[in-house]
Amino acid sequence: MHAPRREVAFSLIELVIVVVIIGVLSAIAIPRMSRGSEGAAASALAHDLAVVNKALEMYAAEHRGAYPSEADVARQLTQPTYADGSAPDATPTQVVYGPYLRDAPPAPVGPMKGEKGVATEHANGVGWIYDHSNKRITVNLAGQNAEDVLSPKQVKVLERFLSN
Repeated sequence: MHAPRREVAFSLIELVIVVVIIGVLSAIAIPRMSRGSEGAAASALAHDLAVVNKALEMYAAEHRGAYPSEADVARQLTQPTYADGSAPDATPTQVVYGPYLRDAPPAPVGPMKGEKGVATEHANGVGWIYDHSNKRITVNLAGQNAEDVLSPKQVKVLERFLSN
């Protein structure tokens, strides 16, 4: 006679313990990962603000202190220009300056995230707002308060930039 054969399997207790361990690890790891992406977005905002505003300053330095016009800021930053800001024709007769940006970076945060356009007011496709009176470019918040559409880290980055 043979002894009855016993099936090898996990008991219910063992399965419950594994599920609990996975739950605890998830509870620890997921918030840490989400904070990491929030920090990355805040860093991207700081970097992109520096890039577009450095391009604005370079334009002004080469154009005798004149900043891009409100009506043509995107073209004046991304294409060659004469000293007066106008676009050169096919055979330039004067010194040509720029371009200062290959293309505007996509807005890294906010309701217009991913949009590259630069304009003086909110519109579809506009990721950056040019404030001619203050001589700076900021991220387009679509007319909303920063606290309503950005994370606390992103708000701090924007406030730090605006205070300079």
